[in-house]
Amino acid sequence: MARDLTPGTATRSGRLRVYLGSAPGVGKTYRMLDEARRRQERGADVVVGYIETHGRQHTRRMLEGLEVLPRVHRSYRGAEFEEMDLDAVLARRPSVVLVDELAHTNIPGGRHAKRWQDVEELLAAGIDVITTVNIQHLESLNDVVRKITGIPQRETVPDEVVRRADQIELVDMAPQALRRRMAHGNVYKAEKVDAALSNYFRVGNLTALRELALLWVAGRVDEGLRDYRADHHIDRVWETRERVVVALTGGPEGETIIRRAARIADRTAGGDLLAVHVSRSDGLAGASSGALAQQRQLVEALGGSYHVVVGDDVPTALLAFARAHDATQLVLGTSRRGRISRFLTGPGTGQTTVDASEDIDVHMVTHEFTGRGKLPSLGRRHSKRRTIAGFASGLIVPALLTAVLSQFHARLNLTTDALIFQLGVVAVALLGGTVSAVVAAVIASVLLNYFFIPPVHTLTIDETNNIVALLVFATVALTVSTVVDHAGKLTSRAARATAEAETLSTLAGSVLRGADALPALLEKSRTAFGMDSVALLDSLTGETIARSDGSEGSGDGTAGEVTEVAVGERSVLVLTGRRLPAADQRVLTAFAAHVGAALERDRLAVVAAEVEPIKAADRMRTALLAAVSHDLRTPLAAARASVGSLRSPDVEFSPEDQAELLATADESLVKLTRLVDNLLDMSRLQAGALTLHLAPTSLEEMLVRAMDSLSDPQAPIQPLDLDTAPAVLADPPLLERVLANVITNALRHNAPGAPVLVTASHHADLVEVRVIDRGPGIAPEDRDRVFLPFQRLGDTDNTTGVGLGLALSRGLAEAMGGSLEVEDTPGGGTTMLLTLPAVSEPQMAEPGTARPERSAVQ
Repeated sequence: MARDLTPGTATRSGRLRVYLGSAPGVGKTYRMLDEARRRQERGADVVVGYIETHGRQHTRRMLEGLEVLPRVHRSYRGAEFEEMDLDAVLARRPSVVLVDELAHTNIPGGRHAKRWQDVEELLAAGIDVITTVNIQHLESLNDVVRKITGIPQRETVPDEVVRRADQIELVDMAPQALRRRMAHGNVYKAEKVDAALSNYFRVGNLTALRELALLWVAGRVDEGLRDYRADHHIDRVWETRERVVVALTGGPEGETIIRRAARIADRTAGGDLLAVHVSRSDGLAGASSGALAQQRQLVEALGGSYHVVVGDDVPTALLAFARAHDATQLVLGTSRRGRISRFLTGPGTGQTTVDASEDIDVHMVTHEFTGRGKLPSLGRRHSKRRTIAGFASGLIVPALLTAVLSQFHARLNLTTDALIFQLGVVAVALLGGTVSAVVAAVIASVLLNYFFIPPVHTLTIDETNNIVALLVFATVALTVSTVVDHAGKLTSRAARATAEAETLSTLAGSVLRGADALPALLEKSRTAFGMDSVALLDSLTGETIARSDGSEGSGDGTAGEVTEVAVGERSVLVLTGRRLPAADQRVLTAFAAHVGAALERDRLAVVAAEVEPIKAADRMRTALLAAVSHDLRTPLAAARASVGSLRSPDVEFSPEDQAELLATADESLVKLTRLVDNLLDMSRLQAGALTLHLAPTSLEEMLVRAMDSLSDPQAPIQPLDLDTAPAVLADPPLLERVLANVITNALRHNAPGAPVLVTASHHADLVEVRVIDRGPGIAPEDRDRVFLPFQRLGDTDNTTGVGLGLALSRGLAEAMGGSLEVEDTPGGGTTMLLTLPAVSEPQMAEPGTARPERSAVQ
């Protein structure tokens, strides 16, 4: 909702101040209340619309002296909830209102679904709002946070809502300090601290969230600065933050200038390193792809970013890129060309860039290859500018030579004059090609005749020998210029062939390396040919198989041309951008062949993946046979011995002995039954034949059933928070089996006299169940081994608890859409973390309904 700030309007829009936290518990609410008390002391009318203290004493004390508006009560699903009374705030109409937890989802019954929408209405009414939000609740970072913490955030707020705030203040705290606050009980209750520290509040998670918050706020500050400069028409670079751009050519000096640029960027805190390579729009001719790939790896290893732009004028492209990224410094290597080369071709890229850099500092880095380059390529395709320069030199060079030689006419003979003119024609041929050389040869012949062949100052030739000399001069001049131009073209073709060979070699390597070859091939095709986009389409359906779009725009500004080349029988490669010459289209065919090879490799990978379950089933059969020959024999032998003893007529057993033998037989048969059930379930799970019946399931009820199925119903098990956890979507009998197996494993390895703790917590759309013991724990390198089926068969020590139960439990958990992992228990021991999907509100609307059956496929 846009806020009206126009002077003279009846109601001004309120101002929004956001306290952005890097993680829960860093003190956002406390800082918000502190700001409210300061404003109240200055005479502002401040009220509390909604504050969540989470039971923290320091936060509750900050509320003293502030007016707290009553909350509205709403019923939902048989429970009572409190929400901010939006109408009461509007009726009270304070100058400032405090609204905690901006990303909160409102209980149905109010005008808005989200609290940030309530805040927008308050702002529109002219009320200033102070609010809080954590970085993990920003919509743009939702998937990033989930990858870091493994916990999705269901409650989010659009970035634009926070971005429009008049003030954003970051509330930050070092991860170690936040964990100390939690350990002292200043964030969560004592019984939840261990689970929180070992899950969401790990040091790595908190560090990553802190970096996300700092970068997001820095980005907003940078965005505000750019807006200010645009509003005030400021085109100059402001050196508020060092951004160093290093230009890469793919030459051998690349590593030297990259490291030099990195050192420059590291001199200031927060300095950015950006590497850029300017790719010519005339096709494949250019730098070595292999060298650029190595230099890109070095840039990224040093913390920089790599970019490719397309352009024919390298200095212009470099400076445009630097200004677009608000760079303060530009680093280039000194020219590899020698003095003769620089004399013939004029100022190079470095000098031209320095002359046009204006307020960007340009560093010319010397290196061991300075001045060791070769003469300029004779066969470079002549640009329009060079053609004009060649034609002009064909007119000017003979005139200049005539003026110079006239001063020494008395000391030079005709032969020397002709040779000097010959040298001038060759120089013109080097610069402008055959046409320019012909012009120079004709003009030189006329001038040689007029000024140096007797009678001078006339076009008449008296001696036959001079006529022959003039004709030989013209012939030799034209012949040499033609040979020079032809040699240049051959050199150009050789250079192009070398570039093509290097490019195709890189392509072949990307196909052989395998992973993600197809996207890399398309990206290489786009940059190599200077195109806007490259797409691989299904020729029958027209569907896009893969695509690469450039962010830098067209290679030469002539977007719109489409080039197609067939890839196999059912695919076509479509390039959009400039018109490709015939030579590039020939190389494009080779690109298409590599793309076809990548497609075929992907198809074979799919076939191999389909074969893998069959191999896994074979391994499972082998393991089942081993288990039958080992674990089944022991309880079966014990039960048979007990029953056989009872049936023996030779021995009379006392009632106590009979009871003991019957108990032994019963216990052995129970173990045998459980083992057979595990074996059958594991085999069905691996074969994809285990049908699940997912339904809303109570964790508390499943724990009671699991405890009843244990061999010792009186085992010390302490449940915690299971009654407040939401229902999970699971198959009840299978969930009971999982809990029983995990708890049995914990009891087997728990410290004597210590209870096994079973806790539950709710994060977004997941419920986490922790089974905590105080045993010796599991070494990090063994955590994957405990879930291998039948691992105990190969162990010499069975006290570690690795066996079929945990393998089956993980398989069942994953089949139900969850996971089972191992964590360290703070203070010593092992925590088994069982994660299952929580039942959503639409599913809870119809108790007792279950999802359709589905098969579990491993």
